[in-house]
Amino acid sequence: MLGRQVAYLWLFVAIVFLIDGSLVVQAVEQIATPDFEQEVVPLLIRRCLECHQESDSSGGLSLASKAGLLQGGDSGPAIALDATEESYLLERVIAGEMPPEKKGIAQKLSADEIALLERWVQTGANWPENRTLDLYEKTSDVRGGRDWWSLLPVLQVTPPKVRRADLVSNPIDNFVLAKLEAADMEPAPLAGKRELIRRIYFDVIGLPPSFQQIKAFVADQRPDAWERTVNELLASPQYGERWARHWLDLVRFAETSGYERDQEKPFAWRYRDWVVDSLNEDKPYDRFVLEQLAGDELPDRTEQSVIATGLLRLGTWNDEPNDPQDYKYERLEDLVHVTSSAFLGLVVKCARCHDHKFDPIPQLDYYRLAAIFWPGAIEPRGRELLGGPTSEELGYDNVLGWTDLTTKPVPLHLLKQGDRHKPGEIAEAGALTAVSVLDRSFEPPSAGAASTERRLQFARWVVNPQNPLTARVIVNRLWQHHFGAGLVRTPNNFGYRGALPTHPQLLDWLATEFVQGGWKTKAIHKKILMSRVYRQSSVHPRFDEYQLQDAANQLWWHAKRYRLDAEALRDAMLQVTGELDPTRGGPSFRPTMDASALEGLSQKEAAWHSSPAQQQLRRSLYMFSKRSLLLPMMTTFNFSDTISPCGQRDVTIAPTQALALLNNAFAHERSMALARRVASSGASDRLEQVQSVWRFTLGRDPKPEEEQLAVAHLAQQQDRFEAVTSAEATPELLSLASLCHVVLNSNEFIYVD
Repeated sequence: MLGRQVAYLWLFVAIVFLIDGSLVVQAVEQIATPDFEQEVVPLLIRRCLECHQESDSSGGLSLASKAGLLQGGDSGPAIALDATEESYLLERVIAGEMPPEKKGIAQKLSADEIALLERWVQTGANWPENRTLDLYEKTSDVRGGRDWWSLLPVLQVTPPKVRRADLVSNPIDNFVLAKLEAADMEPAPLAGKRELIRRIYFDVIGLPPSFQQIKAFVADQRPDAWERTVNELLASPQYGERWARHWLDLVRFAETSGYERDQEKPFAWRYRDWVVDSLNEDKPYDRFVLEQLAGDELPDRTEQSVIATGLLRLGTWNDEPNDPQDYKYERLEDLVHVTSSAFLGLVVKCARCHDHKFDPIPQLDYYRLAAIFWPGAIEPRGRELLGGPTSEELGYDNVLGWTDLTTKPVPLHLLKQGDRHKPGEIAEAGALTAVSVLDRSFEPPSAGAASTERRLQFARWVVNPQNPLTARVIVNRLWQHHFGAGLVRTPNNFGYRGALPTHPQLLDWLATEFVQGGWKTKAIHKKILMSRVYRQSSVHPRFDEYQLQDAANQLWWHAKRYRLDAEALRDAMLQVTGELDPTRGGPSFRPTMDASALEGLSQKEAAWHSSPAQQQLRRSLYMFSKRSLLLPMMTTFNFSDTISPCGQRDVTIAPTQALALLNNAFAHERSMALARRVASSGASDRLEQVQSVWRFTLGRDPKPEEEQLAVAHLAQQQDRFEAVTSAEATPELLSLASLCHVVLNSNEFIYVD
């Protein structure tokens, strides 16, 4: 009987086809069963599953499994397989009631989506047995899944072949040049030797080269002259001082607690010095991470490894919160945010109140990470909430560190909508489920352990060579600080809302080289610095044309000209005047603060006591960082935010910057100091003085037209200052200081090509 019905059906199809073939196509489409995995699953995940998951499902309806679909929700069955034409699910969707509006914006399914859903229901809503859907299993056009590029394993990559092998210095160039050739573009020519040595000095040690150093490098014709310079600078103790600043930005380093009282955090400077020393000794990055997250739990713990845990104590701290119990969760958010963004390049804190809207991070994962630090929240007893013990309790003296207060903390519950009064399930300490290649669960502490060992297990999970995020994130940061932007241009966000890598294969090649090279950062620095792409000019013969094609320089077709950051600018001014104090480490100095900066404070002068003048000549890295009172000159030039992790500083060009350099007392003091240095250098006439100013500040001799203008400036200014009669400020010295001030304000001094 069934065979006869099938035959009649095909006869009908054939007759209709003879009449109108298009009708047959439509009929077949209407009765065709959709492919569940390729068609239905993406639709349900993209449009339905955010609200209708297994747990906490809206309206009691779960669309994560066949059982949930058939069971229905609070309004009754979603569909009935024996009467698919009466599907309540379809009625709500077709009426535009589902999905509901978001912030007043309709979310109605498109006609094609509705047609697909209708076909699926009308053909029996096929659903494979034991198949459970997960909101984050696949990437869609609205959110990332666990198959997002940054969560997939790092690939072993072979550098691509290129046509212009003569433009390749090392494999990095292969990756960059291959994309340029595909776009029918050419890289910029090599920069001049003077530009190169100035560029690498500021990049690696944050200070300008002297006139003698520039002259020697320009004259050095040895084939390995550049490599010698690279090696010398990476071995310099000033390398750690420069690159420590980048890391301190990332971990929201400051030496006070913020809020109204903004009290000092004793010995926070020891963490800063630990970072400098770790970088200078080229401490493997995996060990660098382990010590900061769990230096007190390491089997070979030392005083230095406990100092490293100061990372966890550097955040803001309110000693009088409105609700101390609520405030514990604020502190947890800070710890989750700084560790996840710094080491993993993910913004996990968004999942504190609900599942992450864009990345595969369920709310429970946030609380799993928070539980890692939860043992420090028990019984604050007058110390920083979630701050761990005092220095005396640690026993290794004068340490701002962290350790657990108990080995058996009370359970941490997931909070519905982030509300402490709405506890949900218990969150067992663990890592992110988004990294599916690694186990996220933790073991109980070992016998006789003095802590929960949760942080140590988390740290080992972070630096597991199979973790796809850790190596990618750090090599991207190294690239960023050498080129002005990362291969991923959102260095703290490798998630769905972050930028895609410009050169994903290059990123994976660098990450692989990094891990296989023993997690050594200096080796990656050297590979980058030795590449041709690093040494190319900021000027390109086809600049205007290429600018239209790739204005953001995503193909790295030219070097980026950049303005000195706040620290490099201040340090360079001290360096060229000969005043820079090279003393490393130790307690921070407090710079002289203008009275106007203290005006809004309740204590005014009592709130700030400047250090002796000689101490203020140290590098800016060693400047005391008070959250409520940062030096205005530093903030004018985009000093980093000290409240939250800063992966990349803002770079602005504003009138206030020019005004600061023209009028700031520090700038005028440096101009006078430079004038005294020139006067004491043996320059006997105005021309020699001009030459000395140029050599000290710009590292070169002045051009003839510059000499003429500068000599005329000295003569004119001396006439204006004739009325000034002082042994310390003669008209000659004042006019020379005026010229020095002009040059210190020049673009050539402030910018690097």
